[in-house]
Amino acid sequence: MEILRILLNIIELVLLIYLGFSAIYILIFALAGKLNPKKKKVVDTNIIRKFAVLIPGYKEDSVICEVAQEALNQDYPRESFDVVIIADSFQPETLAKLKLLPIILIEVSFDVSTKSKALNQAMEKLGDNYDVALVLDADNIMAYDFISKMNAAFDNNFEVVQGHRVAKNTNTPLAILDAISEELNNHIFRKGHRTLGFSSALIGSGMAFNYGMFKKRMLEIKAVGGFDKELELTLLRDGKKIEFLDDALVYDEKVQKVEVFENQRKRWLSAQFVYFGRFFFSGLQHLVFKGNIDFFDKVYQMISPPRVLLIGFTGILAFLSLIINILFPENTILLYPFIYWLVVFITVVLAFILSIPTQFYNKQTFAALLTLPRAFWSMFASLFKLKGANKKFIHTQHGTTEN
Repeated sequence: MEILRILLNIIELVLLIYLGFSAIYILIFALAGKLNPKKKKVVDTNIIRKFAVLIPGYKEDSVICEVAQEALNQDYPRESFDVVIIADSFQPETLAKLKLLPIILIEVSFDVSTKSKALNQAMEKLGDNYDVALVLDADNIMAYDFISKMNAAFDNNFEVVQGHRVAKNTNTPLAILDAISEELNNHIFRKGHRTLGFSSALIGSGMAFNYGMFKKRMLEIKAVGGFDKELELTLLRDGKKIEFLDDALVYDEKVQKVEVFENQRKRWLSAQFVYFGRFFFSGLQHLVFKGNIDFFDKVYQMISPPRVLLIGFTGILAFLSLIINILFPENTILLYPFIYWLVVFITVVLAFILSIPTQFYNKQTFAALLTLPRAFWSMFASLFKLKGANKKFIHTQHGTTEN
């Protein structure tokens, strides 16, 4: 019995350190996101850069024509950007419609489809007559001034810029939760990080790169899933700083079905664990010998718990701790009293409150929060289904939004 108690105490200590540090970490950056960083001095060079708007899609027949048409509607000089649709496994009628638009259509086909393969093949065919590569998902719609704001950011000598991806739809409780999760990450891992001088996190779309640098680096990316994570880690390893534009908006479709949510999160979780294992030692080496905190911070993010799991685990453990303390007042089981877990849980909740935009404080969000336990369980179950998830292409189907 004593051995069991010692074992439980060790497990509790490990969980308290892991979850407690995660809670403090997100609270620090949530607070930073509320500060007003100094406005960056923009050097008005009046440079109009040539953009390649790269939109890879796999079987995205239901949304791609609208996305292609919308991508043309920018306040940026029309001759200075090309909309490039990279079509993988599209229907013939979809291809016929796309050929009627003033875009560049590149058809690709692979035994195993990945976004990195599609982007590499497209850039090989496009050549080098571009200054900026702007990557979108096949369901993304840019705000009217998105390219103009991205162009201005490059005047500050950044080579990588992440835009602010926001929800296109909030028509179901799950879509609302997904939209809130997106904004939590925007506030903590992008806005908060930039305020404290760290790099913004990339998100896989709505991001722009120096074209030559991006084309060269993408040739080294072999990821099946999570190519943006591998790209981000290698950029930070090499000392590149990633900018975040809070006011440059790109609209993204949020998931509405549990099975889509599970597949998407399983892919993300798998990518995180894979890249943590791959980059941990180099991240530690760069921190100790080169002082590259930015890179090590990103490596840590690969092993930090997703926000849904963090609030779920801390809430459950705080509740269990309370029950055990009530049933066993002498506390002969737990190493730490209930108050420790309560503080960790409150820290997470406070970070969330600071990070969620005010427009989400409404009755629809409250109703959506009732589905949070289901979302937590779905992600928790995904932890046991990660084997091989990063070695196969998992497609997220789009085009099912309701107005």
